Amino acid sequence: MIPPAAVTAPEAGLPLVPLVDLQLVRRHLLAGFLWLLASMFAGLLVSLQFLGRYPIDFVEIFSPGRVRMVHTNLVAFGFLLNCLAGMAYWVVPRLTGLPLQWPRFAHCNFWLMQLMGTALVVMLLGGHAQAVEWGETPVALDPLVALVAVGFFINIGACMLKIGRRPVYVTLWYFSAATIWTALTYLMGNYLPQFFVAGAAGGAIAGLYIHDLVGLFVTPLGWGAMYYFVPLLLNRPIYSHALSLIGFWGLAFFYPLQGVHHFLWSPIPMYAQYGAVVSTIAIEIVVATVIVNFFLTLRGQTDQLRTNLPLRWFYTGMVLYFVTCLQCSIQVLLSVQKIIHFTDWVVGHAHLVMFGVFGFWLFGVIIHLWPRLTGKPWWSHQLNVWHYWLSTAGLLVMFLDLLVAGVMQGFEWRNMAPFESSIIASVPFWAVRTVAGLVIAAGQICLAWNIWKSRGALARAPMVPFVEPAGAGAKPA
Repeated sequence: MIPPAAVTAPEAGLPLVPLVDLQLVRRHLLAGFLWLLASMFAGLLVSLQFLGRYPIDFVEIFSPGRVRMVHTNLVAFGFLLNCLAGMAYWVVPRLTGLPLQWPRFAHCNFWLMQLMGTALVVMLLGGHAQAVEWGETPVALDPLVALVAVGFFINIGACMLKIGRRPVYVTLWYFSAATIWTALTYLMGNYLPQFFVAGAAGGAIAGLYIHDLVGLFVTPLGWGAMYYFVPLLLNRPIYSHALSLIGFWGLAFFYPLQGVHHFLWSPIPMYAQYGAVVSTIAIEIVVATVIVNFFLTLRGQTDQLRTNLPLRWFYTGMVLYFVTCLQCSIQVLLSVQKIIHFTDWVVGHAHLVMFGVFGFWLFGVIIHLWPRLTGKPWWSHQLNVWHYWLSTAGLLVMFLDLLVAGVMQGFEWRNMAPFESSIIASVPFWAVRTVAGLVIAAGQICLAWNIWKSRGALARAPMVPFVEPAGAGAKPA
């Protein structure tokens, strides 16, 4: 995947630098995994509250509502942001043949990212949060979040801008779009509803932010990674470049229109709700083209799903992505919304997409890259296998459990049963959710122990001539 020009002998006067900053990638992946462990601990605490077993309900700063916000925000801004950044710092230099132009800036941005995560936990537990779902980051912290995101995108964007008129692989299409979409999404969701747009209009914008944080930041980086790693592991090109572009433009056109489907049957104008329903169903068709593209790429090599663990993570996440979008296209129907709105169905859906899709993809990235980042093979392949099966089994049980619980709750409410009866009926489902969460946590402990035991001599990246930022007058590599 490295262009030939990137590994030729350097011109006179150009110092050699690593193509990929392995320490930077390693730090981001490790930090993201540690934040995931912290978010899971918070999630398990919240699940105990539903069973009447919350262990620290006498401490105000650890009240379940605050811990719940820590759980969701650490998944987005701790786990996903760090691991996606580490993945991009590996992929972009290898696709462009150019090292990061400002590596010290990238390392400073890494520490800013960890400072942001720590401050987010402290401020949320302290009761400082915005009244915006998924936008609870305190107002005082929003500029730091924006600074971290801009710093990350500047680092990868500088490499992508320097490739000139060379053909651009679809992974870089997705990454380039994410640099623009993320800035627009974050500013829209964290400032407009809070300060400028009130009422139903503010709710509609908040809905766009809830959905676009996933669809226009995490999704393009995630699918871009799949277009890089899957052909690499299969040692064959993607089946159809045309289908990959259909997926890209379909995402760009339909995904930004879906956010209002979080507020169906609300005072938001019905034309906006109908538009969200239609675009949500349309995106399932777009996703189907992407899934077909990847499974046709796999054709003739399906046995690798059994022998190649990173590839298994990637394709499991793809199947769950299709299931997620299929579920989404069903639950946005107005007749279905009458039943499942505000129920645990939605909670199961969120866990499936955030952990079962993007989390699984990032686990595949970690399993594939960690030996290359440390210079030492995995201590135990069997622990990685246990990590896969415990995570997958726990997630599927949790998803199906919450799916059934949501339908039951919806019909209880529709039949005008006392609210307490739906709570009593939900307790067994909540107990199963807690057990499933413990199974998932056990899987993460397997991976954590394997990472600890696999630490070794650090690997060295291939060296290439350093390229000055555009306009500095240096010769290209």
